[in-house]
Amino acid sequence: MARVSPRLPADSGSGALRPGPAPRVSARPAAAAPAAASASPSTARAINDRLALRLLQSEGPLTAGQLKKLTGLSRPSVADLVERLGAAGLVAVVGETGAERRGPNARLYGIVADRAHLAGIDVRTHRVSVAVADLLGRTVAEDTLPVDPADEPGRTVDAASGLLERTVARAGVGTPHTLAVGAPGLVDPATGRLQHTGSLPHWHGEFVTRLRGTLGAPVLLENEVNLAALAEQRLGAARDRDTFVLLWLGHGVGAAVILDGALRRGASGGTGEIGFLPVPGTADPPTATDCDGGFFSLAGSAAVCALAREHGLAVPGDAGDAAPAAEAVVRAAAADGAGRADGFLDALAARVAVGAAAVCAVLDPGCVVLGGETGRAGGDALAARVRGSLAGMIPLRTEVRAGSVGGGAVLRGAVLTAMDAAQDVLFSPPV
Repeated sequence: MARVSPRLPADSGSGALRPGPAPRVSARPAAAAPAAASASPSTARAINDRLALRLLQSEGPLTAGQLKKLTGLSRPSVADLVERLGAAGLVAVVGETGAERRGPNARLYGIVADRAHLAGIDVRTHRVSVAVADLLGRTVAEDTLPVDPADEPGRTVDAASGLLERTVARAGVGTPHTLAVGAPGLVDPATGRLQHTGSLPHWHGEFVTRLRGTLGAPVLLENEVNLAALAEQRLGAARDRDTFVLLWLGHGVGAAVILDGALRRGASGGTGEIGFLPVPGTADPPTATDCDGGFFSLAGSAAVCALAREHGLAVPGDAGDAAPAAEAVVRAAAADGAGRADGFLDALAARVAVGAAAVCAVLDPGCVVLGGETGRAGGDALAARVRGSLAGMIPLRTEVRAGSVGGGAVLRGAVLTAMDAAQDVLFSPPV
């Protein structure tokens, strides 16, 4: 059954929008009943229009007959619906079903994907990435810019803004209808603004503030691990799960919680801040402003690099970035079964299982997806070891899977979030 996300409420503090639960449309929706007879004609039309658009999105181009069957509407109602959506620039004839069925009944109707464009932005400690996509979420242009964490924040904000401008220009579109930004840290549910935790860069919040003040378009802000979880839910390893936890292992660590199909953020936007989780095996406990001593000290990139060296493995590059840790894990996974690599993966899995066990003991999600650069790098070799360690710690049956979206999970999640918000506006004509 098609599930449509609610309209996104305006952010009272900044004019931005907060993303709601991602709509999940089944591959083959069952026939839906027409709008309730008690609804006013204008309300009924709006409901039916939105249903038809969701079907065209999930199914691809459809004939009027197929729309009639899937919506349960009468043929005249479908004809009126198609005419309204065409006049609004949302639907157009995109082909015919075949030469044997020429004529009006064979016309295929599809969503006009370039009716609006949107942008997803992924801001990290060492880079910023931008993707511009059409109304169906298909990428039109994409680019990435390295960032020096030690650089002056104003210069970094200028560089990130320039990257967005160049990517939009290369896509050949005007101002995107909606933008979504993924960043590390807490997103205040009341204001939609970024709250910094630990030693996270301050330019992230300044960049979002500039976008909201200059673009004249809605700018959504979400924790980057939450966006990665949405991407895995819609496109990747958790497509068959309504409840799961994404455990992010990269430069930092974190978790995103999806319960009954909905992303859970918590009262202060901090659900999944497991870098601050007190764990055994560290010298001192974490503090409210510094996650050193928490789970971060066991599974962050610097800790993973140190663990690899302890097992005699070479670690290239700057251990403060996620890439060297991921490279060390990739090499170890490729040499799975060899002595030193095997010991390193076993030790890393035992550490990861500590954080996973804490989350699973409270939530019992039944499935943990390993994301982030290190989590993806370990693939099935690391996931299997974490599953084994976890089974020895808690009595709850828990699958452990490697993330499958790839290195752009946060960016893909940002594009999906912006797409959902843009569609929520454009697919809901005023009643």
